[in-house]
Amino acid sequence: MTGKKGKISRRVRLQDIATICGVSVSTVSRALADGSGVRPDLVARIQKAAQDFSYAMPSSLAGQKVMVLASAAAMVDYTRSQFTLQVMQGLGDRAALLRLQVITRAVADSEDERRILQEVEADDSIAGLLFLTLDDEAMLAPTRGFSKPIVLVNGDDPTMRLSSIAPSNRAAAALATGHLLTLGHRRILFLMRRGRRTIERRFEGWRDRMVAAGVHDPALVVEVADWLPELAADAVRARLRQGRDFTAILAAGDSLAIGALQALAAEGVAVPGEVSVMGMDSLPQGAFQTPPLSAIQMPMREIGAAAVDLLREILTGLPLPARRIELACGLQERGSTGPAPR
Repeated sequence: MTGKKGKISRRVRLQDIATICGVSVSTVSRALADGSGVRPDLVARIQKAAQDFSYAMPSSLAGQKVMVLASAAAMVDYTRSQFTLQVMQGLGDRAALLRLQVITRAVADSEDERRILQEVEADDSIAGLLFLTLDDEAMLAPTRGFSKPIVLVNGDDPTMRLSSIAPSNRAAAALATGHLLTLGHRRILFLMRRGRRTIERRFEGWRDRMVAAGVHDPALVVEVADWLPELAADAVRARLRQGRDFTAILAAGDSLAIGALQALAAEGVAVPGEVSVMGMDSLPQGAFQTPPLSAIQMPMREIGAAAVDLLREILTGLPLPARRIELACGLQERGSTGPAPR
């Protein structure tokens, strides 16, 4: 973006308006949404700047409802860890800022989903849907022909009919694998539960880096039947009894990494002296493990907030094709990772 009289080289963002007016992005968002909590003179200045730079002014959605459909996987995760909880908190905070009412419904199966979608279509007060943690692609079928906008949260649509927002799962796993490779590890076990597309992307990220390093071995993939630490511990113990042919474990989720730590401790394997362990969620409980768990940091609250913004953009912005948005992840290095043993 250039000056007021200059040519705009890309679409103007909220950040651009915030920079021009010398305020925060959240202040700009409130001023353009409904003006809540912002001085009237500042609202006028922000709205004028948005008009001058051709920012697509959103109409207010205040008072409308957004429904969150939580899949069975999301509900199970809610009871076992804080990933879904953190996403929902970010989503709720953003909706409250925009004065949107959030209604949450659990979806048991595809038939239950069809019934809920029919109810939503008949309710004019519900503006759109956020579908949280799609665990079965068959659950996309009932959304075909649905008249209201749907955004997939922590998932994606392989056909690209629906917009989605998720962490950069493939890049995140590649980041974690690359970190372990930098530490000298060449035999990196990948511990996972197959099924969700998001987890398959994590597997692909591990595989990408292992192939690029010339050390890929399909035998290094260990699968478990569920996201339970005890099942992960059983799988790692069984692998150890076959002979320890790895120096690091990258788990597709923190719960599996915690199980790996338990198994290694029970078998007398030093972490990280003999085997390094890394998770993929950076949940708070990881900091209390022995040793504290290194993990990929997932932007959980940011995913929830961005999902609301994406739905609002679809509802009030220019008509655009469906898009897949991924948020970058970071690396939280703690005590469970170290240099590969000689």
